[in-house]
Amino acid sequence: MSGFHTLTVSSITPEGEAARAIGLAVPAELRSAFHFLPGQYLTLRAEIDGRDIRRSYSICSTPADEELRVGIKQVEGGAFSTFAQTLGVGDRIEVMAPEGRFVAEAGKVRRPLLIAAGSGITPVLSIARALLEADHGSEVTLLYGNRSAAQIMFRETLEALKDRFLDRFNLIHVLSREDQDVDISNGRIDAAKLRLLARKGLIDPGSHDGIYLCGPQAMTEACSAELKAMGVPEDRIRFELFTPADGGTVAPERRAAIVEKAAGDTEVETILDGAKRKFRMNGKQEKVLDAAHRAGIELPFSCAGGMCCTCRCRVAEGRAEMDVNYSLQPWEIEAGFILACQARPTTETLVLDFDAS
Repeated sequence: MSGFHTLTVSSITPEGEAARAIGLAVPAELRSAFHFLPGQYLTLRAEIDGRDIRRSYSICSTPADEELRVGIKQVEGGAFSTFAQTLGVGDRIEVMAPEGRFVAEAGKVRRPLLIAAGSGITPVLSIARALLEADHGSEVTLLYGNRSAAQIMFRETLEALKDRFLDRFNLIHVLSREDQDVDISNGRIDAAKLRLLARKGLIDPGSHDGIYLCGPQAMTEACSAELKAMGVPEDRIRFELFTPADGGTVAPERRAAIVEKAAGDTEVETILDGAKRKFRMNGKQEKVLDAAHRAGIELPFSCAGGMCCTCRCRVAEGRAEMDVNYSLQPWEIEAGFILACQARPTTETLVLDFDAS
């Protein structure tokens, strides 16, 4: 199911400033293909100004809902997020089946601490709703940071969730550019804020069986480090990045070192949905995904920045090195997985298995 399917926009709901939830109707014949776990994302595709543009957006609905919904916040200069603001009910758009490993299943995670900032709320909302509604013994704490109350996405949904589950849902808003009555709720979500909230007894990181972070890289890394310092086991901490802190740039010295090791002429074979395709490339001049596109070979991808894992594949033969990696876990790298959008071959032959799990 690596390809795209055409879905129809079924609803549009404004969510905070310059953001909207876009509902997508899934026909009966595609229900199994679009089954998802809370926390996963969709890759949307459109032709914008003559370019094939793809972006990943987290699902904010739950598996029990009738429609799929994603939350999209307009980003200044963002081609797809700007285009998404023009979509209306009845429009059709290409969508890839759900992917992602930032997930929590009812019955497996019962006391999560969810930490989100800005549009990072989208997968976190899906997780919170799914656990609270499907598991009557679950208890969810959500720490949600924004600049101001006006920018809070899904504010009404969160407040309604709080009213429904008074004893099981603890919602803490933190605003960085708007004063609230309670001083502890002002500022940014960072290491110092976590320590203060823990000291005041508003959160107890060590008591949670899963901690999920979604937002800017700086927040995610600072909070992850602090949680580990508090004694939270690393395997309980999960995160998803929307954008890297450095904008995805590679330090010139690192790029030079990678290009130096890259093979000048390589035959690449890809395995996708059981089909094998071959092409030649120069690793000193381009990366695997770009070379495949030039050769007319369609490989799965979305962000093309090393964050979403849509282009994840396993090296079955040969070797390759990545410019950057923001999403693969250490065990995946040890198992031979790479990101095609960041990979440059270092051998004369390279076989990449996109069907490997």
